[in-house]
Amino acid sequence: MSEPHHGATSASRTAASADSEVPQSAAAKLFDIRLLIGGLFTLYGLMLTIAGFFTSESAQQKASDININLWLGLGMLALGLLFLLWWRLRPLKIEPHPVEPHGADPHPVDRT
Repeated sequence: MSEPHHGATSASRTAASADSEVPQSAAAKLFDIRLLIGGLFTLYGLMLTIAGFFTSESAQQKASDININLWLGLGMLALGLLFLLWWRLRPLKIEPHPVEPHGADPHPVDRT
């Protein structure tokens, strides 16, 4: 039996993979953790900042008259935005590995 034909042929897939000079590894496909950290800090900071605006007087007196939700929320918001700015300005770059000529020893031995 012949296999069903799905999209591109193997020859065109080989040509497409030969065009890309950077090999794709599993590590290259990983998610950038700065986005996750920045997003969560921003979200939680926003929630705490909003909660800080609605803090009761009795809750604020328990915290020595410091609106802890507001201050920690603003701090977390600033930290999260810094992570997101870092992620945006310095994206991950995949460094290509030098390609060894076929038959070359990948681990040369110094014979001096």
